[in-house]
Amino acid sequence: MNAYEPKLFIGGEWVEPDGGRYEILDPATEAVVGAAPEASRDQVYAACAAAREAFGPWSRTSPEERAAVLDRAAGLVQRALVPYAELARAETGATTATARGMQVAVGAARFRRYARGALEPAEEALLPQVNQAGPMGRAGVFGALAVRQPVGVVTCVTSYNNPWANPAGKVAPALAMGNTVVVKPAPQDPLSVFRMAEALAEAGVPPGVVNVVTGSAPAVGEAAVDSPDVDMVSFTGSTEVGRSIAEVCGRGMKRQLMELGGKGAALVFDDADLAVAVAGIGTTFSFYSGQICTAPTRVLVQRAVHDRLVEQLAAYAAHLAVGDPAAPGTVVGPLISAAHRDRVESYVELGRKEGARVVVGGERPLLERGFYVAPTLLADCTNDMRVVREEIFGPVVAVVPFDDEEEAVALANDSEYGLIDYVFSGDVARAFRVARRLRAGGVGVNTVGRNMEAPFGGFKRSGVGRDVGSYALHAYSELQAIVWPG
Repeated sequence: MNAYEPKLFIGGEWVEPDGGRYEILDPATEAVVGAAPEASRDQVYAACAAAREAFGPWSRTSPEERAAVLDRAAGLVQRALVPYAELARAETGATTATARGMQVAVGAARFRRYARGALEPAEEALLPQVNQAGPMGRAGVFGALAVRQPVGVVTCVTSYNNPWANPAGKVAPALAMGNTVVVKPAPQDPLSVFRMAEALAEAGVPPGVVNVVTGSAPAVGEAAVDSPDVDMVSFTGSTEVGRSIAEVCGRGMKRQLMELGGKGAALVFDDADLAVAVAGIGTTFSFYSGQICTAPTRVLVQRAVHDRLVEQLAAYAAHLAVGDPAAPGTVVGPLISAAHRDRVESYVELGRKEGARVVVGGERPLLERGFYVAPTLLADCTNDMRVVREEIFGPVVAVVPFDDEEEAVALANDSEYGLIDYVFSGDVARAFRVARRLRAGGVGVNTVGRNMEAPFGGFKRSGVGRDVGSYALHAYSELQAIVWPG
């Protein structure tokens, strides 16, 4: 694969970056995949200004026109799935199957979904209200309509763990609602987003409706957030960065949609099907190498089955093939960077110091190159350990025992995070009862699967707002009330 060196995409033009370029490395081989543009603050502001100029005309296009553009974009992405997935695999370290099925294919599916979403009704008729005469006017029957209007210019700051599904999940519903966007991808793997921009341009997105700016320096993201032309920020990433963005948005009263950190608790009761629980929890070891905010990284298990679960999780982790993500049999690929590998390793060492027992993993695989960490299981943990409380974002699972339902719920809720939790139990009534008590934006009952029409977002420090399905259309819109006398 030839190195890819895209330009910035601003106002429908491909623009040379003011700050040159920086290298993007393949996390598996450490070879150069391409070079991403380093935008200046002025160029970011220019992108936001272009989006502002394009907003008026785009917001007035018919839903059918917006749907057609998104549908064409989905088709173009689907037709180029193999080369797009090759680039995504190279810059993220995802396995070939994941890059094809969970990155590019999901990106195409989200454009297709919001092509339909553009046609969903944006008005809701409200019941008439009878008002008595008074200082507001004569008596009468008043009708009302709630109308969803586009917010305006949306800055989309996207995560590195999925450079197709995550940006598409922001851009597609935002465009469907009539917004314009400035996309600022994660610095580690932004190249795929430029391919997405190429597809959107070919699909007929007017100049300025979609803009892409990148950079390794924090100033690029800061400019994309603080630009006076920006009305809303949609961010996926760490709680720490999200807090900084929220402060800027608060000063400007900008709308926010934030999907932040997670420390998902998997509650495993003594009547659970352990094979199902192990397979679900084991996705932390394999899927994106644990670099996913929804991972069940904090396992709370009833004491009667504690030892069996630990034994089965250890066996599961030990049999996962770690290595080249391009190889057909590989299940666990590398982490995104050397810096992140070092961070994850430091947490494993911290767990040892805190008294956790490393049951399996805890070392680097014997590979010549790449940013790998072996799937790691920590047992004998307590809920006050940092490895249990803090998001590690790697293939590391920590196990904490509990005695009864009350303790399980208390332990699960004793967290700053609240994105997605999981309950494994053969007693369905108990599973749903427990689920309702968990302070999390989502709960999986005997599954780690997702319903892609269900609202997605977090309680507490895991985020603000909800997206996915029709909820994303609501997130990228403002409600306007229109009232008239009957």
